[in-house]
Amino acid sequence: MPGTDETVAQWLARYGAEDADVAGLLCDGHAPDAVAFTFVAPDLTATSMTYGELADRSRRLAGGLAALGVERGDRVPVLMGKRPELVLTLLAIWRLGAVHVPLFTAFATGAVRMRVESSGAKLVVTEPGQRSKVDPIAGITVLETGPGFDALLAGEPAAGSVPVGGDGTFVQLYTSGTTGTPKGVPVPVRALAAFHCYLHYGLDVGSEDVYWNAADPGWAYGLYYAVIAPLAAGRAGLLVDAGFAPETTAEVVRRFGVTNFAGAPTMYRAMGHAGVSGLALRRASAAGEPLPPDVVAWGRTALGTPVRDHYGQTELGMVIGNHWHPDVVEEIADGSMGRPLPGFTTAVVDGQIAVATDSPLLWFTGYDQAPERTAERFSPDGGWYFTADTGRVDAEGRFYFTARDDDVILAAGYRIGPFDVESVLITHPAVVDVAVVGRPDPEGIRGEVVEAFVVADGGGNAALARELQDLVRDTYSKHAYPRTVHFVDALPKTPSGKIQRYLLRQR
Repeated sequence: MPGTDETVAQWLARYGAEDADVAGLLCDGHAPDAVAFTFVAPDLTATSMTYGELADRSRRLAGGLAALGVERGDRVPVLMGKRPELVLTLLAIWRLGAVHVPLFTAFATGAVRMRVESSGAKLVVTEPGQRSKVDPIAGITVLETGPGFDALLAGEPAAGSVPVGGDGTFVQLYTSGTTGTPKGVPVPVRALAAFHCYLHYGLDVGSEDVYWNAADPGWAYGLYYAVIAPLAAGRAGLLVDAGFAPETTAEVVRRFGVTNFAGAPTMYRAMGHAGVSGLALRRASAAGEPLPPDVVAWGRTALGTPVRDHYGQTELGMVIGNHWHPDVVEEIADGSMGRPLPGFTTAVVDGQIAVATDSPLLWFTGYDQAPERTAERFSPDGGWYFTADTGRVDAEGRFYFTARDDDVILAAGYRIGPFDVESVLITHPAVVDVAVVGRPDPEGIRGEVVEAFVVADGGGNAALARELQDLVRDTYSKHAYPRTVHFVDALPKTPSGKIQRYLLRQR
C-alpha cells in the first residue's frame, strides 16, 4: 500500500496534537468560499453553506450557548434532523470545548431521557417537531430552533475556539443496545485520523465527487462519515432531510449528480426490489449490516458500479472493507468484507474479529463510567480489542463476517452464522427481508434449531416455506436449513436498522 503509513502518520500528528482545536480542524482551516454542505429539504429544494458561513454563524451560536452556561467538557445532546442548524450547533458546541451527544430523531422520550440523564446534560438543543420528546425530562434547559435560536445567530461571536487536545472528548455516542443497556462511547479528537482515513481510502471521496452518505447522524456511521469526516477533509457533503424511499433516493442521485454514495444494505435491497436502475455512480459503499453478494452484482447494472461492503463499530469507526482508493483497491471476493483499513491490525482471535490495541488508528479506550463492561471488550493481556462479532479469514487474508457472537446458532455440534443462511434466503424473488435465529430444539436433540422470519412479497404460505427450506438445503448446507419459516409483516429493528434477533428468539 504505497504511502499509506506516511499518510496515516500525518493525520495522527494533525489530529492528535496537544493543542488540537476541533473547530479549527473541521472548519476554520478550510477555504472560506468552499461549500461545506448542501442541505436538501423534503421537497428536494436545496441550499448550500460555505465554510466561511459555517465559521461565522457557529462562532455567533457559540457565544449564545456560552451565555446559556455551556462550558468546556459539558455534554450537550442534540435532537435534530439533517438541517443547517444541526451542523451549526455541532460546530458551536465544539468551539466551546463541549461534547456533542447525538440523539436519533426516531427516538421516543425514554431513549432520549436515558442519554440525556446518563450524560449529565444541562442543555438540549432540538427542533419544533421533536420538542415534545424533551419536555418531560426534568432539570434541563431546552433550546429550540426558531426565533430564539436565530437571535443567538445574530448575536456576538464567542471570544475564540477552545483547544481540547488530541485526547480530549468531543463526541459521546451510545451504542444501540441490541445486546444490553446502551453504553456511552467517548470519542477523542484523535479519532478524526481514523475517520479521515476511511473517507480517503475506504470511500475514495475526491474533490470532484458529489458525496452523499445517507446514514443518519444520530448514529455512528452517519455522524462519523456524513458530517465529521467530510469536514475534516474539507470535502462538500450532501445532507438530505427526507425519509428513505427508493424512488426518492434515485431522484436525489439524478438531480444532484451524486457520484459517491454510501448507505445501509437495506437501502440497496429496497432499491433493487423497487426496480431502481440507470444510475451512474462512481462509487457505492455499504455498512451497518453484512452485504449479500447479490446486491454487489445488482449494483454493477443498476448503479453503474458494484457495491462494496465495509465493516466497523461505534467504538472503532470503520476498520475493514473492500476499499475503493486506487492505492488499496482489490477485486471483490463473494461474501468478503475485505481487508483492514490502513492504520489497523486485525485478526480473528478465539473466533472473534479483533483489533490489535497497538494499531495506530485505534482510539477507543473504554466506555463512560463502565469499567467492567470495558474489560469485557479487551483480552486479558490488553493486546486485543474484541468486537463481539465472529468471523473468519481466508488464505489471502480477506475477512468474512459470520454473526454477532451471541447470535451464533449451535445446532447438532455445528456453529451456524445467521447471515450465511439469510444471504441464501434473500436471493428468493419473493423474499423482501429476512432474519434467522436459533431457538431450543423442541425434541431436545440438536441443542438449537434454525428458524427463519420472512417478510414476503404478497404474503407467505406453506408452499413458499418449503421452497425456502429447500433453497438453503440445496444451495448452502443441509444442516443449516430453517426447520420453521415464520411469515411476518416486518422485522423488529433498532432505529439504526439492526435486526433485534433477541426479540425474535422470544416469540
